[in-house]
Amino acid sequence: MPLSRKLLAEFLGTALLLVAIVGSGIMAQSRSHGNDGVALLANAAATGGALYVLIVLFGPLSGAHFNPVVTLAMRVRGELSGRDAMAYVAVQLLAAIAGVLIAHAMFGLDLLQPGTRVRTGVPQWTSEAVATFGLLLTILLGARHRPAALPSLVASYIFAAYWFTASTSFANPAVTVARALTQTFSGIRPADVAGFVVAQGVGACLALIVAGLLVPRVGVELRG
Repeated sequence: MPLSRKLLAEFLGTALLLVAIVGSGIMAQSRSHGNDGVALLANAAATGGALYVLIVLFGPLSGAHFNPVVTLAMRVRGELSGRDAMAYVAVQLLAAIAGVLIAHAMFGLDLLQPGTRVRTGVPQWTSEAVATFGLLLTILLGARHRPAALPSLVASYIFAAYWFTASTSFANPAVTVARALTQTFSGIRPADVAGFVVAQGVGACLALIVAGLLVPRVGVELRG
């Protein structure tokens, strides 16, 4: 399949994922009457549902990475060339930002609004490392043992990780950067982005090591 078609699939999937994350956060906050638990539940459910659909639709086209951590893991394992991996990551970052802008436009908000929600400290960083570790391990092992179930596995993991991590499981550098451009429920301060991304990298490295020990050669294509 031509790289251009794969990149288009990655762009659409990543952008729609951010529309779902940010848009559902805005809607949830406006309808929950100040109940953050209800808002988080709605946000998690919408994100998990969107992930399932997007992986089913775009998995056969691009692998449905939507996440630089997943792309770089595939590169490390020899599933992607360096050129293709760089193109994937660039498209994911641009698409994530586009998704935030679209979500803002749908709700009549300022398109660009640097995040103000504080998300920093050891508990948050530990949460991001754990969330990313679990997500990547789910993909690596799921692709080997239950490839047809990957959309459900990933969606279920992210839904759960919204609740069992203190950070609400960003687990994605592109998502983290893009969410620094919103002051809504799902936002993060730009100053806190670097800590999250470093923690995500640590979690990804650990997942690659553990997956390599458990299953020496793990297929990492997300197929619907």
